[in-house]
Amino acid sequence: MDTDLTEIRPLERHVDTLLRIELAGGDCLLLAIEAQGKKDPDKRSSWAYYLAHLYAKFRYPCVLLVVCRDKGTAEWAAEPIRIGLENHPSLVAYPLVLGPHNVPMVTDAARAADDIPMAVFSAITHSNDHDIAGILDALAKALLAMDADAAAVFAEFTEAGLGATRARDIWRNLMGTGLSHFRGIVAESFRDEGRIEGRVEGRAEDILRILTVRGVSVPDEARQRVTACTDLAVLDVWFERAITAPTADAVFDES
Repeated sequence: MDTDLTEIRPLERHVDTLLRIELAGGDCLLLAIEAQGKKDPDKRSSWAYYLAHLYAKFRYPCVLLVVCRDKGTAEWAAEPIRIGLENHPSLVAYPLVLGPHNVPMVTDAARAADDIPMAVFSAITHSNDHDIAGILDALAKALLAMDADAAAVFAEFTEAGLGATRARDIWRNLMGTGLSHFRGIVAESFRDEGRIEGRVEGRAEDILRILTVRGVSVPDEARQRVTACTDLAVLDVWFERAITAPTADAVFDES
């Protein structure tokens, strides 16, 4: 079989949420969060890929957190992902799973304010529970006392995690009334800027990787020009040229 594992053709893979956690001692870890509404066999190979890719790219310890809205899906997601021989796997991934069976229902605003992330996970994992309105109300009141920018992040994450449920409609109504002071421009710009920044960085890496794999010399000046570019449309043009360009300069040639 071919020993070249390089993927020249772009392959779109997106984790739901990716956070870099800075620990008290100065170390960092990556937290990849996936909201899983039902069992999906294809997801397990994707999760293993996410972890391997993130570790290879950033060299940080990586943790996969799967957030589920029902116990059955949570138990399925918690099963180890084993790659290799049955009695000697070469790679084993153990997702950290949150679900309604192991996350408490946070219906008190003061308790929610003490631990906002837990209150968010409570809302997501219990989104199908009959008490979800009380959980969301407690979270909304807790966010009102937070810094507006930070609250916007948690509000958007909550909405994304609730998925296509009745709870999301309740949450949107709360954000449209009591949370309107930070809803809208702040949240939208945070979400869009994060997505665009990630796509720009990924496209720049793709350009440099293609040239390297093809054996095209990439001077430091050319490498700096690619990594410094923040215009995704320009990077897309350079990416297409990199597939056939005989030199790095040809990638930037406007003629």
